[in-house]
Amino acid sequence: MKKSLVFAMAMALGVSATAFAANPFSDVPAGHWAYAAVAKLAAAGIVDGYPDGTYKGDRTMTRYEMAQIVAKALAKGAIGADDRLVGEFADELDNLGVRVAKLEKNADNVKIMGNVRLSYKQNDGGKFDGDEDKSQSRLRTRLFFTGEVNDNWHYVAMLENNQYFQGQNESGDDDTDFQRAYLTGNIGVVNLSAGRQEGFWGDGNIYDDRVDSVKATVPFGAARFTAEYGKMANKSTYGWSNDDEKLFGYKDNQSVADEFWATGLYGTWGNFDLGAEYVHADDVNGNVGIINGTDKIWDVSAKYNVGKFNLGAMYLKGDDDTLKDYGKYKDADDDGYVVSMGWAGAKASDAGSWGLYAKYYDQGAPTVIDHTMNGAWSKFDGEGFKGYNVGGNVTLAKNMVATVEYYDLKGKESDQHARTLWSQLVVTF
Repeated sequence: MKKSLVFAMAMALGVSATAFAANPFSDVPAGHWAYAAVAKLAAAGIVDGYPDGTYKGDRTMTRYEMAQIVAKALAKGAIGADDRLVGEFADELDNLGVRVAKLEKNADNVKIMGNVRLSYKQNDGGKFDGDEDKSQSRLRTRLFFTGEVNDNWHYVAMLENNQYFQGQNESGDDDTDFQRAYLTGNIGVVNLSAGRQEGFWGDGNIYDDRVDSVKATVPFGAARFTAEYGKMANKSTYGWSNDDEKLFGYKDNQSVADEFWATGLYGTWGNFDLGAEYVHADDVNGNVGIINGTDKIWDVSAKYNVGKFNLGAMYLKGDDDTLKDYGKYKDADDDGYVVSMGWAGAKASDAGSWGLYAKYYDQGAPTVIDHTMNGAWSKFDGEGFKGYNVGGNVTLAKNMVATVEYYDLKGKESDQHARTLWSQLVVTF
């Protein structure tokens, strides 16, 4: 054993020049330079020597023999997990089955999860033109990263890649973005998040896309109050301008809304979930027919839950100056409602679990900025839409969920239809 290693271990045990124990090994005389250190280590049970009572200090030790000594010192508290000896022999310690708490904690500071979604949609109706408009297959891959800053604050990021297949051999390699990158934590009872995160308003009937924002949520009793300010996603980020790029050779990089602020009040009382929201968006470019307009939307909602069954309703009211002044349908409805019902639902962790659901929509154009549905809501240029959605999902195997949905939407002024059959398989890992 090298002098430096002997002294390092002995110093960790507090060995001094006078700290002698009974001579443990016949081949380490009392006058030897290592006598005090070896004696102390032997007394502490960290070094054992050989069955014949010798230490054989002149023999070169293997790294695994040294790792055994380090492991014993670690177990007895003679050294800490941050000691340089632990780092030096980390691989050998791991192979010996020793788990170093600090190393494990550091490894858990960043957690990575992900999912892959393969979807296919088939469109039909008078609102669709051309083969590319009538069907699309898409492969979406998402990786989620959660980093622990401290016990209170976390950094969250999501990397997303999309590949679109419309009868063409497309790699989709140019469509990879950080769709989320934000910091979240608590100051007292207030939860704060800031950065690129998910915006979700009106249960997705108003908006469900990325935002760059600051958001605060304050709980009180059975209720919570939320306020948010920021900018809505760039249109090209979500592939809205993919068709434009193929046809015209450019992407529309305008934001859905250059500035927005929103508030919400939510609560659960007994079997009822209640909510009220207000969203104010400036320079809106999301909903087709709303160009650089200001859209002000409020909604109230209620959902009744009993067992596996739920029944919900939402009323929405919008006010958009562009539609009023320049829209094709100046007298179109500016309010609307959505009713929904559902039974159970597939859970990724529970193979064989399943669910059914249905919704009916009657929404004026000013009540929508970017809808969450998989139906073709954006085809109804400034007039709004009405129609229904039915769907079901089932967990085929753990972390593998299949979904099928059917939409039949109709323009509130034109009466033209947009029907969509949507299917997807989501694999979570």
